[in-house]
Amino acid sequence: MSKNYLITGGAGFIGSNYVHRLLGRGEKVTIYDNLSRAGAPRNLEWLKATHGEKSFDMIVGDVRDAAKLMEAARGSDVIVHLAGQVAVTTSVTDPRQDFESNALGTFNALEAARLSGRNPVFIYASTNKVYGGMDDVKLVEDATRWRYADLKMGCPETQPLDFHSPYGCSKGTGDQYVRDYARIYNLPTVVMRQSCIYGPRQFGVEDQGWLAWMIIAAVTGRPITIYGDGKQVRDVLHVDDLLDAYDAAIEKIDVARGQVYNMGGGTRNVLAVWAEFGPLLEKLLGKKIPVSHADWRPGDQRVFYADFSKAKKELDWEPKIGLEEGIERLFKWVKENKNLF
Repeated sequence: MSKNYLITGGAGFIGSNYVHRLLGRGEKVTIYDNLSRAGAPRNLEWLKATHGEKSFDMIVGDVRDAAKLMEAARGSDVIVHLAGQVAVTTSVTDPRQDFESNALGTFNALEAARLSGRNPVFIYASTNKVYGGMDDVKLVEDATRWRYADLKMGCPETQPLDFHSPYGCSKGTGDQYVRDYARIYNLPTVVMRQSCIYGPRQFGVEDQGWLAWMIIAAVTGRPITIYGDGKQVRDVLHVDDLLDAYDAAIEKIDVARGQVYNMGGGTRNVLAVWAEFGPLLEKLLGKKIPVSHADWRPGDQRVFYADFSKAKKELDWEPKIGLEEGIERLFKWVKENKNLF
């Protein structure tokens, strides 16, 4: 039996991929999006061209509009909350807008869920930035990357939270509200602390979606700036694997209710931002890529890779798409869609 899904930020990168999946299997979908991201209209056109003009409901609205969001949530069986301000650098220059979009916006989405009277499953896209700089964790510098000295499987969910940057604070506020609404109001909520998610329909920009941004810049000949030493490490997770986790959490909500899960590629999908990704990208492009260098940016972790063993144990989930395969897929998509950039 089909469910009613409300996807906030459904015209964005992760959202449009999930809507595509949901429509493909016959679910009923409402997209709630303010269309502020440059790629949003393109993603909507793609969804309409693929599934039909009237295959989903569209509400143009902002998550800061509590009344509109509450109206949108009525009748929802599942709410996937992806909307919000997405970049650390933007949060530093405009912390108020970041707070209102992320902290207040998530509160509004939770209240809409709570007051809907349907007790919908509520999935929240949080971030690894809630762990902050992890200054208490010892690092080791290798030839091409930084790594954790002792966290062999990566950062676990038990790592103390240390909200760093306005973005970390606003997303972390949402993270903890979502978790607590399961305890206080018995709402079936799940927090996904997401690492570097990448894949098609990602119109990355310099301060958000770095992997997609570098591929786009390389293919279109735009300048690339490397901040810090280029050896900072991230675990990358293909969007299809992330969506598998969303599906698993919804299906196993009796287990997942009130839980927090790290969502990253783990130790098998770790990549240094330029020292290792650069040569890989140059190989795909078939030529050397000129780059410039600049200082570290505020809130930029030297190392982050997630220990996802909790999700593996409780949701029977782990990444299936390997780093090189996923990057090749995204590179091919960017080349085939150069006209969109």
